[in-house]
Amino acid sequence: MISVNGESMKWHPGMTVREILDAKHYTFPMIAVWINGTPVPRDRFDETEVPDGANVQAVHMIGGG
Repeated sequence: MISVNGESMKWHPGMTVREILDAKHYTFPMIAVWINGTPVPRDRFDETEVPDGANVQAVHMIGGG
């Protein structure tokens, strides 16, 4: 199991950040992701694997003025 924004989610070996975002329907154009407090570059979402037991934070960045 992993935690995504405080909610439990099933984990499987090889699970990537992109799979998590797709499963959670997080399709925001600007999103920042951290795994266990470490930021994940946007261009590495498809290849970055999430370890079992990880704490994942996904934050939608909103601009305004």
